[in-house]
Amino acid sequence: MPQMTQEKIRQNGASSKRVTMAAVGRMAGVSQVTVSRALSDPSKVSPDALRRIREAIEVTGFVPNAIAGALASNKSRLVTALIPSITNIVYSSFVRSFSERIRNAGYQILLSETGFDPAEEETLIAAHLSRRPDAMLLTGIHHNAQARRLLLGANIPVVEVWDLTSSPIDLCVGFSHADAGRSVAEFARNKGYARAATVTAADERADRRRAAFATRFEALGGQPVARADIGGAARFGAGRSALGQLLEDHGFTRGVIFCSSDVLAHGVLVEAQVRGLDVPGEIAVIGFGDQEFASDVYPSLTTVRVDRDALGTRAADQLLARLDDSDNVEAVTDVGFEVQQRESG
Repeated sequence: MPQMTQEKIRQNGASSKRVTMAAVGRMAGVSQVTVSRALSDPSKVSPDALRRIREAIEVTGFVPNAIAGALASNKSRLVTALIPSITNIVYSSFVRSFSERIRNAGYQILLSETGFDPAEEETLIAAHLSRRPDAMLLTGIHHNAQARRLLLGANIPVVEVWDLTSSPIDLCVGFSHADAGRSVAEFARNKGYARAATVTAADERADRRRAAFATRFEALGGQPVARADIGGAARFGAGRSALGQLLEDHGFTRGVIFCSSDVLAHGVLVEAQVRGLDVPGEIAVIGFGDQEFASDVYPSLTTVRVDRDALGTRAADQLLARLDDSDNVEAVTDVGFEVQQRESG
């Protein structure tokens, strides 16, 4: 095909308006159907026609309409993901491994932040479904009724992560938050702590851990568990304030404090140091999440570790298997957890 000039592009109506598939076809001397076929399955187009179509695309800067392609092929090659917080390493770390595996399989990722508001999650689920994704990742297993109806009606693979249920929407990859709370209580009692308190952010999963911890701790002979609920997201400053509340309102000393995140636990550690309290002699501290800083703070933080990279990878593998119509798909995958003992407790 002769080299195309800007004049040729203008003659074909491709310089001042959005370039269409029909315009590419006219330049390449083929039909619009042939251009579409070249984009969806190049093996069905002759080498000479394919060369001319690719040259026309390069000259014009034509960008295929992904949504139109999805309508035609019933595949968008898009996987969407909804997480509570993009900046929280607990969530962003498993999304990183999830995204890497999904992209390597030839899909693109669309990511949104929901906060911890079910209504906001529902709105974003509807917005994501309007993009016709091939699959979706959600954080948690609790969604409002309309969100569940939207997801079931979409009839696409859905993986719920960071929690477990015996009745997922489709797939579930996570761990038991109640079991994690009970395991921390058993760890604390085995260490000889008779008193305990909890510092908990406004998160349904964190509250399940707190409740399971308190019930198990008391069942094992511990004293009634004091609590400080911060009423918002986990913040370093909220951890510091929570320790002050426990000391001043509950007279809490000589016990262990179980925090719903490592960020809150770090705040408790710093406030204890400011007040001249010995950790773990007077107050022991246990976090949750095993964030990267947990082993480097002083004293190093005892916490609950979840293999977030493995969680993201397993979630991706299960979705990809579902997309490939594989028979080897586990509806529920438990990645487990472990109490990581360090100096603070």
